[in-house]
Amino acid sequence: MIKPQTSSLSYTRAVISLKSQTVAQTRLSQSDGIAEVLAVCPQVSLLNCEVSSGRVNYSGKIIFTVVYSDDEGKLCRMQKGAEFSHYCDDDCLAPAQTALCALSCERVSTRRDGSAIIISAVVSAAIDVFAPAERTFVTACDGAYLKTQTKEFFSFITFSGECEVEDDFDADGVDDILVPSACALVTSAECGTGEVEVSGEISLSLLAMRRTFPASLERVIPFKCSVPCDDSFSGALPFARAEVRDMNVNATVDDERGKCRVQFSCTLAVAGYFGQRTEQTVAVDAFSCTNALSCAGAEESAKVVAERKLFSERISSPAAAKAKLDFTCRFLAVALPAAEYEYSPQSGAAEGSVTAVLLYEQGGDIKSTQVSIPFAVRVSAADGVELCASVCGVSVKQPSEGQIEGEALIKISAAYPRTSAVSYLTSVEEGEALPPEESAITIIVPRAGDSLWDAARRLNCPPDEVSVSNPDLKYPLSGRERIAVYRKK
Repeated sequence: MIKPQTSSLSYTRAVISLKSQTVAQTRLSQSDGIAEVLAVCPQVSLLNCEVSSGRVNYSGKIIFTVVYSDDEGKLCRMQKGAEFSHYCDDDCLAPAQTALCALSCERVSTRRDGSAIIISAVVSAAIDVFAPAERTFVTACDGAYLKTQTKEFFSFITFSGECEVEDDFDADGVDDILVPSACALVTSAECGTGEVEVSGEISLSLLAMRRTFPASLERVIPFKCSVPCDDSFSGALPFARAEVRDMNVNATVDDERGKCRVQFSCTLAVAGYFGQRTEQTVAVDAFSCTNALSCAGAEESAKVVAERKLFSERISSPAAAKAKLDFTCRFLAVALPAAEYEYSPQSGAAEGSVTAVLLYEQGGDIKSTQVSIPFAVRVSAADGVELCASVCGVSVKQPSEGQIEGEALIKISAAYPRTSAVSYLTSVEEGEALPPEESAITIIVPRAGDSLWDAARRLNCPPDEVSVSNPDLKYPLSGRERIAVYRKK
């Protein structure tokens, strides 16, 4: 009689990773005195994310900071906000699941609609979904022989929190701040006892005014955030993201010193997940000498962080501009830098381009155009690596008429994954009785690499009897042996 024994454990599994895009936009009236839009900085933040049956619903807000020239050619700024909501569908989604959603903004565009100006941005969402689950595995079985192994299992733990980041510094000759942009880069993340520590830097880019002309300023602000997490344990490496929210930049001009004091503050939202590792001894195969067995199994795979590296590279190459530039153009400032990239498994590099807004003077008017600088930074990773990048130190020059070159410092934080895959038996059922073995001796020729278990299974004989009958065998087998078992009549 076959009687299996099973054990069950509750855990949290990674369900799916989803990506989605939506368009957020706002309308500017011509009565606002806008002659030409020069630069637009979007700041996007998450408001809510919930999982329902077959769908993830998320919502957020976006604030557009717009730099424009009025009818008199003076540079001005204004802010306009909008809220948006979107969804992502998949059949495996259910209400009991938890989702982590990270938003990013790309491809900002402006267009005229009659007397109004429409500003649009593509908002991308990266969503990781987790769900409670139960793992059932066979631990013993009366009437059958089991092959057991100690396997590595993971249960995922999510975390999220916020911290305040502040900084102040002097800016010589600056009269006003037109528009700030900021990007947070996680350079280190590690779990401690009861908390997750996330460190990195915020690349702050400011488009400012020096008397009557625009100028660009940059500042790298380090941060360190401790997120409470009751289930965190020392030594684990998490996947972590940081998002700048509620950014505020104030400038105070000291006329006597001829300096501007810039005060920066923001709320930094940090979220991520890590795998809690355990070891379990489970059955991976079974057979019986008396009955055929019907076995059911399960497979699990988990992706966890193996290590994290930081790459910093100064890039320089010919750049592309949307406007036609020549020697009549006087370059004034480069602002709002960003990086658009993808990991290429063929080259093992993060490939993309650095984009920025170039402000220049031509014919007495201040104009702007978007420039892009291509790059390829080798990160020597496998497919599935998680990358995050920030850009600073962008400059553009025109060595010959009509041709421009760009330089930038790009930093890439790479979280290298390790995938753990396991399989195990969840049930063993008794099948039809096997016909009795009538031969007194059975001999087999094993395959190269066979173990004692493989030989016993082919012989339909207990492993200890095979070992006693063939004491000189060494495993794994070479494939040149002959294995014999004798049966008493």
